[in-house]
Amino acid sequence: MYCLLKLAPLFLALAVCHGWLFDNFVEKQTELDEIALWPLPQKFQSSDAAFKLSHASFQIVHSKQSSAGPSCSLLENAFRRYFEYIFGDMKKHEKSRKKMYDSDLAELQVWITSADPECDGYPSLRTDESYELSVDQPSAVLKAANVWGALRAVCHGWLFDNFVEKQTELDEIALWPLPQKFQSSDAAFKLSHASFQIVHSKQSSAGPSCSLLENAFRRYFEYIFGDMKKHEKSRKKMYDSDLAELQVWITSADPECDGYPSLRTDESYELSVDQPSAVLKAANVWGALRGLETFSQLVYEDDYGVNNINKTEISDFPRFAHRGILLDSSRHFLPLKVILANLGAYHPFTHVYTPSDVKMVIEFARMRGIRVIPEFDTPGHTQSWGNGMKDLLTPCYSGSSPSGSFGPVNPILNSSYDFMTQFFKEISTVFPDAYIHLGGDEVDFSCWKSNPDVQKFMAEQGFGTDYSKLESFYIQKLLDIVASTNKGYMVWQEVFDNGVKLNADTVVEVWMGNKMEEELQNVTGAGFTTILSAPWYLDYISYGQDWQRYYKVEPLNFPGTDAQKKLVIGGEACLWGEYVDATNLSPRLWPRASAVAERLWSDKNVTDVGKAYTRLVQHRCRMVKRGIPAEPLFVGHCRQEYKGL
Repeated sequence: MYCLLKLAPLFLALAVCHGWLFDNFVEKQTELDEIALWPLPQKFQSSDAAFKLSHASFQIVHSKQSSAGPSCSLLENAFRRYFEYIFGDMKKHEKSRKKMYDSDLAELQVWITSADPECDGYPSLRTDESYELSVDQPSAVLKAANVWGALRAVCHGWLFDNFVEKQTELDEIALWPLPQKFQSSDAAFKLSHASFQIVHSKQSSAGPSCSLLENAFRRYFEYIFGDMKKHEKSRKKMYDSDLAELQVWITSADPECDGYPSLRTDESYELSVDQPSAVLKAANVWGALRGLETFSQLVYEDDYGVNNINKTEISDFPRFAHRGILLDSSRHFLPLKVILANLGAYHPFTHVYTPSDVKMVIEFARMRGIRVIPEFDTPGHTQSWGNGMKDLLTPCYSGSSPSGSFGPVNPILNSSYDFMTQFFKEISTVFPDAYIHLGGDEVDFSCWKSNPDVQKFMAEQGFGTDYSKLESFYIQKLLDIVASTNKGYMVWQEVFDNGVKLNADTVVEVWMGNKMEEELQNVTGAGFTTILSAPWYLDYISYGQDWQRYYKVEPLNFPGTDAQKKLVIGGEACLWGEYVDATNLSPRLWPRASAVAERLWSDKNVTDVGKAYTRLVQHRCRMVKRGIPAEPLFVGHCRQEYKGL
């Protein structure tokens, strides 16, 4: 998953892990095939054996074998997040008068298998997000090569919460996205906030010094059990957890606690839930984060307010490495409080993102296993740039006189390239990701055509009247500038279509809906890595359940060899900002973007729209419970609405 950040004009794409900010189940789950995992895992097997989970006794911990441990802050934070996602507001538990119960599962053990759990790293296109999750007594076990796979298992895609109703049939577990392999039974274990813990396993290469995991442990604990202050005030009788803990086991020598996710990041994980402890196993912190999300989604609350989790085994990994969201902050400025949900500050008068703001976004994303990729679209879409840099834009002419308006970047002046050299040199030091998106789309040639100096330059270069050659001239120089910063680059498809000479490692983004299959065939046929966004423009609003259209897309449905299809590394949902700002961004984005999330994570054969709807409805309620104003899919309600949530 990744974030695309575009400045001046600035676009921010937040790929929020696996599904992107959700909450808990709505209706009583009575059939296991209705388990609302989203996106659907590649392999998923469950049974009717159910285990109770108690917030008082259940824990998410590092397994003893894990290469990650308490020092892996990424996993620690994830453990806390998903504990709360599973059990909800801990303060409510403390005030509750309900009788406490023991967990049938003591813990979820997170096992990172790689020597480097990547606790301090960043996810990338090469990240291994696979994981295996096993839920059975005495402990559940989440196994992943790294923290990214573990995050996918525990979050199963991006920030979720706990079940509402008692799950008596595993097909009702609403995991989203659906894991690759998922086996569950009706054996249920109670989880108690008073005794359950998310911990580093003894074997984990990560430990308490890994702030990424430590923060994650806290987040997920609260996701599972809710506000702990409410639990403290509750008069409910405490109960013991059947599961003592979730052990998070990072298997790699380097858990990547201080790293950044990348395209090569291993996001796989394995999760086993059984007594006495659940185990989450991942190679690094990124896999562990994914596993924590999945674990949090497995926890549900029964009719008596008791948190339970069923005996489960999960092995999970993403189908595609690149799973993104593009947010447009050029047409409407998006304050940090919107980008970060509830954290950050912005400059309401200047509408400027400072370097510290950008660093905040990058670190906030890193802690959740999200990449941040900046996009600076030139030579078009640059009107705002002209106010800060004299002579950067091309003067337009009306007849023989300047009209007073300006067009794209002026491609005939050396000063334009001097500016770009300084600009991208600075940008390359701010953004740690290996890629920068350079845009290159929708260049209007009319201003260039009107300018006599440009016309003269065209003649001198032998371009005739073919202004696409002038665009290619500019783009080629820009690519050379960016290459000198040791960054790879992404471009929109027009750059490829216009015959610009591209480096072999260029990533081409296909966004035009007409002849999409032909474009994919041509780009991959030329040997270029490709990401797809054409079918997932979320700003195109239509009546009805348009999420189904996004869900039905098969990214590899184009003529081509197996080698060509391997060059498609994923896709992204784009939300352009002509009619979107801070007031309506979230409901327009969610849960429609979740459909794209499952398509890019789960197995190719997970295509049943009816079953997906059941899970996505529950998934949307998770979002609402977590404070994300996600729009409804259709007529219905969320169970928590009756609790005043």
